[in-house]
Amino acid sequence: MTAIAATGNATETPSFEYQKKGRWLTFWNPDNPEFWENGGAKTAKKNLYWSVFAENLGFSIWVIWGSIVTVMGLAGFAFMAKANPNAVSNALLLTSIPTLVGATLRVPYTFAVPRFGGRAFTAFSAAMLFIPTLGIMYFINQPTTPMWVFLLLASLAGFGGGNFSSSMSNISFFFPEGKKGAALGLNAAGGNLGVAQTQLIVPLLITLGTVIMAKDAAGYRFGITLAVAFWLPFILIATFGALRYMDSIADAKSDGKSYKLALTNRHTWVMSFLYIGTFGSFIGFSFAFPTLIKANFPDLAKIGWITTLGNLAFLGALVGSFSRPFGGWVSDKIGGGAKVTVYVFGAMSVAVAFIVLAVSLKSFPLYLISFLGLFVAAGVGNGSTYRMIPSIFNATAKKHASEHGLDLTEAAISAKRQAGAAIGVIGAIGAAGGFIVQQALRLSNVHLKTMVPAFWAYAVVFLVMAAVTWWFYLRTNFATDRAQSLAYASV
Repeated sequence: MTAIAATGNATETPSFEYQKKGRWLTFWNPDNPEFWENGGAKTAKKNLYWSVFAENLGFSIWVIWGSIVTVMGLAGFAFMAKANPNAVSNALLLTSIPTLVGATLRVPYTFAVPRFGGRAFTAFSAAMLFIPTLGIMYFINQPTTPMWVFLLLASLAGFGGGNFSSSMSNISFFFPEGKKGAALGLNAAGGNLGVAQTQLIVPLLITLGTVIMAKDAAGYRFGITLAVAFWLPFILIATFGALRYMDSIADAKSDGKSYKLALTNRHTWVMSFLYIGTFGSFIGFSFAFPTLIKANFPDLAKIGWITTLGNLAFLGALVGSFSRPFGGWVSDKIGGGAKVTVYVFGAMSVAVAFIVLAVSLKSFPLYLISFLGLFVAAGVGNGSTYRMIPSIFNATAKKHASEHGLDLTEAAISAKRQAGAAIGVIGAIGAAGGFIVQQALRLSNVHLKTMVPAFWAYAVVFLVMAAVTWWFYLRTNFATDRAQSLAYASV
């Protein structure tokens, strides 16, 4: 039977039967309607569902330290105790390390799927989550464990952050061009929701642990152990399910040339800068939000139900995750993501100003509402910036083809490949922005004894990002190029 390339256009459709059990697919042609209807769609959806499940767990473990650090002082660790002046800075260090490691892993994880196959690498990346979880369960019950051991464990939690790139890369091969956007959007949203569910479930289980044992150091250690052990059966299911039910596409190969072209395109780096502002803010503040609430409003500890719900920190990631698809939708409605992105950065700057005001007024309701506004704006911005990338590469490729007399159809294909490669780079750099966000807060707290200067710096940077968006993508020349490329973009 003749193999069909994953991106090829076969004139003949080979026989294909859906199988529940996973396998190597020696041919795959989702862009052929007959192939898609005769088992292709069902196969793609099966892989998408398992991918979402595994990626969701990756995000859950990636962010788990954000909730753990808030009770480590109560669990008997002196470097996190309330009396320790460096407790907040230590907490921010522990929550920022997974962000940096996860961002770094996104690059090699992108290339791993074509090398090892989607089924094998999804199972491997899910199984790797056992390492940080089992490590936490052991060392959290050793009260003399030094800070550096927990830093190492926090870095291992970064495995979960790398899962995003391998998952997105894998799923992109399964769906036809006209359905990739929705599939990848669902995949990304499912992962992002892992942040919110962890920040809701972990505090609940920690509280349950103290009820079962006692509200002392040993009780909190048991609670943390229970909260981490909760994820183990799900990791096992994800690993087993990926091995048994997911598929690998034999002809799913990475395009090295497109990556080289994307890396030399200035728009890759401009969009990386902007994505630091949107996704970097979403992931950075998501990780830090539990610590920020505890540091600024310590009296909330006296309200039992609110501490049981993690001081409502899960709401930030929740609204940010659900607002992401809206960003792409509204960008389509108004003719592109650049306008939406400008408004997003303006809204984020205003939200930061209200956060500072809430701190000065010691108003938790205003603080929470302002942060939720920031998360909503960041989520919309995640969707709008991703929507900008293909439009930008289409516009620049059309201009280049017209100026050099190149074939427009070939240039369109090249633009799509470059956009896909650029998304991998932009995603990694944007995630690294989460580390920058948290480190700015930590350094401001260490050297200036307050985080307010860091917040004002964010407000200024967001305005700069709005100006950069306008300068590169809303001025007359580029807007005209983009408008003229819309028909070309559908080639």
